[in-house]
Amino acid sequence: MAQAKKIVMYALTVFILYTIITSPKRAADLVQVGFEGISSAAQGVGQFMTELVN
Repeated sequence: MAQAKKIVMYALTVFILYTIITSPKRAADLVQVGFEGISSAAQGVGQFMTELVN
């Protein structure tokens, strides 16, 4: 099981590096979308907690 996890992590790292090298603009767009999603989720949780307290 640990060997499979190591192989998957290695393959994922190679894929990410390949994507960044071959298409840096697209990779930057994907990172931006990811951070926007995280920001929206954090705002939603904050809004929920605020409403819960009130």
